[in-house]
Amino acid sequence: MVAGETSGDLLAGLLLHGLKARWPGMRSCGIGGPQMAGQGFDAWWPSDKLAVRGYVEVLRHYREIAAIREQLKNRLLHGPDARPDVFIGVDAPDFNLGLAAALKGEGIKTVQFVCPSIWAWRAKRVETLQRSVDHVLCIFPFEPALLAAHGMGSTYVGHPLAAVIPLRPDCQAARRVLGLNDEDTVIAILPGSRKSEIESLALRFFKAAALVNKASPTVKFVVPAIPALKALIENLAHEAGVRALVKIVEGQSHTVLAACDVTLIASGTATLEAALFKRPMVIAYHMNWLSWQIMRRKQLQPWVGLPNILCQEFVVPELLQDAATPKALADALLKWVDAKTYAPQTIAAVQHRFTELHARLQRDTPQLATDAIQKILEA
Repeated sequence: MVAGETSGDLLAGLLLHGLKARWPGMRSCGIGGPQMAGQGFDAWWPSDKLAVRGYVEVLRHYREIAAIREQLKNRLLHGPDARPDVFIGVDAPDFNLGLAAALKGEGIKTVQFVCPSIWAWRAKRVETLQRSVDHVLCIFPFEPALLAAHGMGSTYVGHPLAAVIPLRPDCQAARRVLGLNDEDTVIAILPGSRKSEIESLALRFFKAAALVNKASPTVKFVVPAIPALKALIENLAHEAGVRALVKIVEGQSHTVLAACDVTLIASGTATLEAALFKRPMVIAYHMNWLSWQIMRRKQLQPWVGLPNILCQEFVVPELLQDAATPKALADALLKWVDAKTYAPQTIAAVQHRFTELHARLQRDTPQLATDAIQKILEA
């Protein structure tokens, strides 16, 4: 199994729980993180080795990533360990599909957990998917029909996070954990889980927080930080002059999302988590200029944030690249802050849409995924 970043590690950890229930003596190994390790996974490389986004950024790390893939392939095919019965790539399609194709060519069953976003951009990737994997485990309900049109077998298994995150999050309990009062107005700041994302986004997020504080001094700010990146986030908060304003906690992203009124958040899986917590948000992203130019030309839909894509409209604002200025971010946040007092129906409407979305994504993912994998093994 290979999971390439924090979100993939979380999804893979949930899947491994189901696989272990079906096959108690199962051995799992490859590339993973702490959630997978907690399920007995043997990580030959840590998942953060693959946590790179953007064309230019990937090029900088290409030789190291390509070397890891080649070493992993050789170990799985010719190493001292038994050849795997199945390879499961968890998201990270740029890494996993090439590896899966090589393993499939040697007779190993291959499964991709999380369909590549062929409905959002890079539609031609479906051809690579066809060559590389025997089956796709889809986390969004519209994906199987799309894959079937290309002759691909797949199973809708729901999104694992929809089963983990409660339909009605306990905001008060989360605030007690974080030392916040029920009457506080709280903004969660989530500038991403990769070092490159944080370096690109955190400073502008913190500058936006300073502007929000100037307009509304009673607002509280909380930032969940991956332990390895906490020092970087603290330094950037200091550089922006807001270190004394923001509460930076280690981990606890779900607690922070449950506790907040609104979140300023990097585009990615975390936006779906925020939607499952029924939180209004401002989605933002900024990357290397060349990477952005390439990506925008391949974009097939007007939305980038997962909540908007799944709802098929701009339920929450997106501020991308040059539009993601501190002032624009602050203005968008203040609209949500004002809505809490003056237009609660606006927030209620967003929460209703996200509750409907949650219900559509809620399935017994470990059971459905394990059933599909067993059929592939028996085929």
